[in-house]
Amino acid sequence: MNAFEIEEAISSLAEQPFVASEFPYLFLQAYGAKETTLRRLRSGETNKSDIGGVLQTTNIHIKAVATGAVTDALRDLKSSPATSRAKAKFILATDGVDFQAEDLNTGEVIVCEYEKFPECFGFFLPLAGISTVKQIRESSFDIKATGRLNRLYVELLKDNPEWSTSVRRHEMNHFMARLIFCFFAEDTDIFMKQALFTATVEQMSSKDSSDTHIVIEAIFKAMNTRSEHRASAGIPRWANVFPYVNGGLFSGSTDVPVFSKIARTYLLHIGGLDWKKINPDIFGSMIQAVADDDERGSLGMHYTSVPNILKVLNPLFLDDLRERLEEAGDNPRKLLNLRSRMSKIRVFDPACGSGNFLVIAYKQMREIEAEINKRRGEPERRSEIPLTNFRGIELRDFPAEIARLALIIAEYQSDVLYRGQKEALAEFLPLDSRNWITCGNALRLDWFGLCPPTGTDVRLHSDDLFNSPLEQAEIDFQNEGGETYICGNPPYLGASLQSSEQKDDLASIFETYTKNWKLLDYVAGWFMKAALYGTRAKASAAFVSTNSVCQGQQVPTLWPLIFKTGNVIKFAYTSFKWANLASNNAGVTVVIVGLTTSAGTARYLYSKVEGKDVARKEVDHINPYLVPTDDVYVRSESRPINGLPSMDYGSKPADGGGLIMSLFDKEALAKVAGADQFLVPYIGSTEFIDGKQRFCLWIEDRQAPMAREIPEISSRIENVRAFRQNSTKKPTQVAAQRPHAFLEIRYGSNARKAVPCIVPIHTSENREYLPVGFLPVGTVVSNAAFAVYDAPLWTISLIASRLHLNWIATVCGKIKTDYRYSNTLGWNTFPLPKLTEKNKSDLTRCAEDILLAREAHFPASIADLYDPEKMPADLKAAHDRNDEVLEAIYIGRRFRNDTERLEKLFELYTKMTSGKPTKTSNIKMKA
Repeated sequence: MNAFEIEEAISSLAEQPFVASEFPYLFLQAYGAKETTLRRLRSGETNKSDIGGVLQTTNIHIKAVATGAVTDALRDLKSSPATSRAKAKFILATDGVDFQAEDLNTGEVIVCEYEKFPECFGFFLPLAGISTVKQIRESSFDIKATGRLNRLYVELLKDNPEWSTSVRRHEMNHFMARLIFCFFAEDTDIFMKQALFTATVEQMSSKDSSDTHIVIEAIFKAMNTRSEHRASAGIPRWANVFPYVNGGLFSGSTDVPVFSKIARTYLLHIGGLDWKKINPDIFGSMIQAVADDDERGSLGMHYTSVPNILKVLNPLFLDDLRERLEEAGDNPRKLLNLRSRMSKIRVFDPACGSGNFLVIAYKQMREIEAEINKRRGEPERRSEIPLTNFRGIELRDFPAEIARLALIIAEYQSDVLYRGQKEALAEFLPLDSRNWITCGNALRLDWFGLCPPTGTDVRLHSDDLFNSPLEQAEIDFQNEGGETYICGNPPYLGASLQSSEQKDDLASIFETYTKNWKLLDYVAGWFMKAALYGTRAKASAAFVSTNSVCQGQQVPTLWPLIFKTGNVIKFAYTSFKWANLASNNAGVTVVIVGLTTSAGTARYLYSKVEGKDVARKEVDHINPYLVPTDDVYVRSESRPINGLPSMDYGSKPADGGGLIMSLFDKEALAKVAGADQFLVPYIGSTEFIDGKQRFCLWIEDRQAPMAREIPEISSRIENVRAFRQNSTKKPTQVAAQRPHAFLEIRYGSNARKAVPCIVPIHTSENREYLPVGFLPVGTVVSNAAFAVYDAPLWTISLIASRLHLNWIATVCGKIKTDYRYSNTLGWNTFPLPKLTEKNKSDLTRCAEDILLAREAHFPASIADLYDPEKMPADLKAAHDRNDEVLEAIYIGRRFRNDTERLEKLFELYTKMTSGKPTKTSNIKMKA
C-alpha cells in the first residue's frame, strides 16, 4: 500500500462506528497487514500481548479500552514487558473518544480526539514499511488532498476521454490548476467568503450533475472579467460575487469537462477539506503525478523533501545570508544593505518540476527578510523579494503551471505570516499576468535569455503557462543585477537509458568539446550549462545527481571540461540516499555538487557520519571524486600498473544455454556413460555470493569427437551451433565452427589446473566488504565475474579490505546501488605500496583467517555471512585484523575514516602515474 491508500483506509476507519474488539485489527489492516497476519493475531498464535491488547512483533502494541481509560492504558502498554520483548515501535490506546499513541524510538506522542486521528496517519507509516522525514509524516493534508484530486481526475477522464488526448491534455491540466486555486482561495479569505466556490457549485448545479460544468464555466468566466465589464459579458448575478483574478489563470478557454454524479461528489468532498493547510513545499511534487499517466500508478511516491532541498540551498547561498544577518546584528545600515542585496538575488532552477526548490528558496529568504524588518522596526513592510526573481524551466506543462501556482501560494502564505491577513489580502488580487516559469527543454533553451546576469528584460522562448499571448514576451526583473544561484534536481538517466532525443540534447552541448560525451549521464548536461553560465555571470550552481557523475569513466570526460570554464567545486555532499515516500523507503544514491567561479570561496565537504546526520569539513580543495585532494583523473589501464597479478573476466559461453546447465540437469547427464569427464562447476557472481551451483560442458578440441559420440551431449552441441549461426555478431557466427567450446576462454596459463580467485562484478552496497574467494581447481569462472588465476593468497587480503572497497566505490561507479567492479579501472589502478616479503606473509595470514572464519560457518553463503545485520563476530574480527595489518603498511596505523583512506590512495595514485602522459581535452570555451 502507498501513503494515499493508507490515508483513505484510515479516514474510512475513523468514520465507522467504534468497536473496541475490532479496532486493533482494522487499524493494522489499514496499514497493509495481510489477512494471514490478522488471522494469526486473532487466534492468539502471534499475539503476545500480556495486558489484553493486540501486539504485533516489531511493530505495535494496541489496546482498545473502556471510556476514560486511555491514559492509564498507554502507561500500561509502555511498561509492559511484552512491548519490550517484541521490540514494538509504537504503542496505541483509544476508547473511541480519545486517541493516544507514542513512538517508542523517538518519544514523540500523539494526543487527539478519536475522529481526528486520521490527520496523524503519517505518524504510523513505518508500520507499512514507509520510513520518511518528519515533514512528510506531518503532511497529512497534502497526501489527502492529492489522493482526492487524483480520484477526481481519473473519474473526469472516464466521461471525457477526449480530454486525455494530446490535443486537450493541456486544457485538462490547466483546469485542475484552476480548481486548486479555487479551493485554496475559498479557505483563505481570498474569495472573501468561506467555501464560496464549493458552496456555489453545490447550490447552483443540479444533483444529477448535468449542468455542473456550466456552473463552473460561469465562475471561471467571472474571475477572468473585470467588474466594470461583467454586465456586458453576461455574467450571472450569482457568479458576480467572485473577484477578478486574471493573472492568466482564468484567461483563454473556459471549457470545463462534463461531470458525472460521482465526479461532482468528489469535487464537493475535496472542497470540504481545509485548504489553509496546503504546504507548497511538497504539494507540487505530489500533485504533478495526478496528471502523469506513468507516475499515477505510484502516486506521491516521488518527492523532494525539504531537508534534502536545504542540503542544496543552504551551502549554496542561504547559509551565507544567515551569517550576514548574524554579523549585522541590530545595525540599521548593515541590515538595509543585506535586504537590498537579497532583493536582487535570482534563484534559477532549470529543471524545476513543480517548483519545490524555488518555493523553499523563496520561503527561506522571506523568513530572513522578515527578521531584518523586525530588527529595523518595520515588521509590516512589504516584501522587496519579487517572485519573478525565482525562475524555472520545466519540460512538461502541468508541473510548470503548478510551480507558478505553488510560488503564488507561498507568497500569499508568507505575507499572511509576516505582515498579516489584511495586508496579504489587500495586495493579492488581481494576480500578476507575467510568467517567469518557462515550459521547454532546458538543455536546448538559452539560460542567459531566460535569466540574464545583467539587464532587466527576459525574452521567452514559448507561450507563458497561463495562456498569455506570445507577444507579451518580456518580463522585467524588479531589481537590477545581482547574484544568480542555479539549483535543482535534474533528470539523471544513465547513457544506456537515454532516448535518441536526449542523446541529441547532450550532443548539442558536448560535441564541441569531447568525443566521449555518449557515456555521460543526462544530468551532465545541466552541470555543463551551469558551468558555462558561470563564465559570463556572477553565479554559483548546485545540483543533485546520481553519484555516477563523480565515479568511473565519466570523471575524466566531464570534469576537465567543467574546470576549464574556471569553475571549482564549492561544496559537495558525498553519497547518501535521496529517500522517497515509497514502501521500504527506497531511494537512489546521490551526491550534491556545488560549483562556483569565485576563486576565494571556502570549500566544504559534507559526509554522512555513523550515529550523526551530516558532518561538515572545511577543506582546501575538492576533486571530482569528491575527495579533499588535488584533481586527479583515474583512467582505465589494460594491465596492472601496481605490480599485481592480472585480472580478467571469466570465460564467455555464447551458447544459447547449450553448454550451461543446472545441478538437476548435470546429475541427469552424469548418469550417461562417458559424460562425467566433460562436466565441471561453472560459477559466476550470483552463484558465488548465494552459494548456488551451476555446471558446464568443458570440451577440449581434442575431446570433441569423443564428446559427440554421446547423443545427449551431441544434441547440446548442435543447439550451440544453431544459436551461434543465427547471431548478428560476426565473432559469434565464426565460433559456430567450434560449437563444443566456449566463445571466449580465459583459464590462466595452467588451463584446468589453475586455482581461480573469483571477484563478483556486482555486489550490494550494504556489504562492508567486497566478496572474494578461491574456487576449487578446475572450476570455470563465468564472464559474470572477474578472476585472477593462481593468485597468491594475499590477493584475498587486498580485495577484501576496506581500502579496496573505498577505491572501487569511488573510481568504478555503480549499477543502481550496487558496487560495480572493474578490473581496468579498479584493480589495475589500485594504489599499493611496494610490499616486502614480510608484508606478504602477514597479509597471507590475514587472508587465511578470513577464509577459515567463513569455513567455520559452513554451509552459510557469502550473502548470509556478509549481511551487515548478521555478520558472525569471528569473521568481522578477521576482517578488522586484516584492515589493521594492511593499513599499517600504508601509514603505520589505522586510518581514522574513509576520507583519510581516499586521500592517501589518491596521493599514491598520483605518484604511481606521475611519469605517465595524461590525456586532456583540447577545448575552447565559447564566449
